[in-house]
Amino acid sequence: MKSRGKNLKIELPQGKRYVYDTDEMMPNLCTQLLCVGAKGMGKTIAIVNLVKKLKFDRIFLISPTAKSNHAILSMINIEEDDMFEDTEDLTIIDDIIKKTEEEGRLYDEYHEKMKEYNIFEKKIKNNQFSLISDEDLETFMNDNNEIEKPEHYLEGRRPKIACIFDDILGSYLMSKGIRKVNNLCIKHRHISPVDSENGGAIGISTFFLTQTFRCQTGGISKPIRSNCNSLIIFKTKNENEFNDLRDEVAGEIGKELFTKIYEIATDEPHSFLFIDFAPKSTHPSRYRKNLDTFLIANDDGTITERRYE
Repeated sequence: MKSRGKNLKIELPQGKRYVYDTDEMMPNLCTQLLCVGAKGMGKTIAIVNLVKKLKFDRIFLISPTAKSNHAILSMINIEEDDMFEDTEDLTIIDDIIKKTEEEGRLYDEYHEKMKEYNIFEKKIKNNQFSLISDEDLETFMNDNNEIEKPEHYLEGRRPKIACIFDDILGSYLMSKGIRKVNNLCIKHRHISPVDSENGGAIGISTFFLTQTFRCQTGGISKPIRSNCNSLIIFKTKNENEFNDLRDEVAGEIGKELFTKIYEIATDEPHSFLFIDFAPKSTHPSRYRKNLDTFLIANDDGTITERRYE
């Protein structure tokens, strides 16, 4: 029997306050990704390629080996001031958040100025010169008496921000400074709230590159692992390491099928398993071999590979 009364159906908010548009086959942003693989497997190359394809506007890099990876990192645009090599410095996270908040301030400032500009331009078109203040003229007219629109380096689009943590296992930042890192990961998509357009926040997508999934101190903490939207796993010869990974992420399809998918994904040198825990509705699977081949688990336990160029 259905009772009558108020509609108790859960309603979802409209808009994309914390989501950015990405290419069709790319994962959603903001994201948090953990990349696990032994030394020399190709973690940095994989992440650099993914970051490049996601078309970030600003990238922060925390890595004591940034200079030695210059040839690879030159594939993406990282400003020198956005590279942090001293992983003993616990103010790094504060600095990155401060710079992201400045991006949010500039974004809001541009949209506020555009509102004023549109009103100013309307007065010009309607010949309402008496309503134009000296302040408006000073703001929107140049020395040649030409109208100048407000400028923003992305033409008013919210900047896509990434932060890469590379080769920081066992560092001071990941031991004494782990609370700051954890806090960044928990709040990453809410960093630098903005008022303009649909609101939301600028947010920071984080990418952690690590040789081990778990370790006693100075490693990838539970809050970081729990808040990951996606995971890259390279081939490992360490059975305990693989079991830890499988126990944490194989719940949806079971250990046996997950192992089969993992073996297909990592059957070539430097190939990896990419798992997207929140894939787009257009993606046929949350599992991929590298970035371009979806691995689809069938009801009979077989795996179908579907490659995209």
